[in-house]
Amino acid sequence: MDILEQIPKEAFPKHIAIIMDGNGRWAKKRGLPRKYGHKEGAKTLNKIIEYADKIGIKHITVYAFSTENWKRPQSEVDALMDLLKKYVDNIEKFADMNAKLNILGDIAVLDEDLQKSIINIEEKSKNNTGIVINIAFNYGSRDEIIRATKKIAVLYKNDEIDLRDIDEKFFSDNLYTCGQPDPDFIIRPSGEQRLSNFLMWQASYSELIFTNKLWPDFTEKDLDNAILEYVNRDRRFGAI
Repeated sequence: MDILEQIPKEAFPKHIAIIMDGNGRWAKKRGLPRKYGHKEGAKTLNKIIEYADKIGIKHITVYAFSTENWKRPQSEVDALMDLLKKYVDNIEKFADMNAKLNILGDIAVLDEDLQKSIINIEEKSKNNTGIVINIAFNYGSRDEIIRATKKIAVLYKNDEIDLRDIDEKFFSDNLYTCGQPDPDFIIRPSGEQRLSNFLMWQASYSELIFTNKLWPDFTEKDLDNAILEYVNRDRRFGAI
């Protein structure tokens, strides 16, 4: 945290997003089943959320399970579902710490008990004023954009809006991240360099930071370094 003290408060990122990649490779390197990598990745997530809250990050969004991840072996999907159940139960500690918790994605396909747990934790924390924690689960950016488009189409069909009402802000207000700032930067560990259908609308002007570390090995120091890299970039937003 000491290295961040040189950063002016106005330059500090308000919203960071993370593609938590490399869990399976982390386990494979150690001769373990992939599910153990996901368990370690969940521990790393807890650690990074606590640190992000400590240093004053207002919003953090993490990519936990994509709409494409259903194509993985059933044993791994089952392990990820079980891990989410346990994580939702354990994440209540953040709600008790004044964090607001959101699950981004289509939860309708999840089992009923898990849906109830998610709805309960979102309801319990909705008025909290601390860090906002978004967990993208069964999330895909293309799916999110299509859902928003359909919502807007229904409003137009029912004469609830005029075409002139539809602008960037209106569209953003119909996404899962409604009311939140776009991510200042997106970091992806593991050496891969792509967004993989993550926050593609919101990432229009996000800085992209890639690291070769696998997610379970990601540390608070790595987040510090990412923040320093972000603040040292020249962000022009299309200007000169």
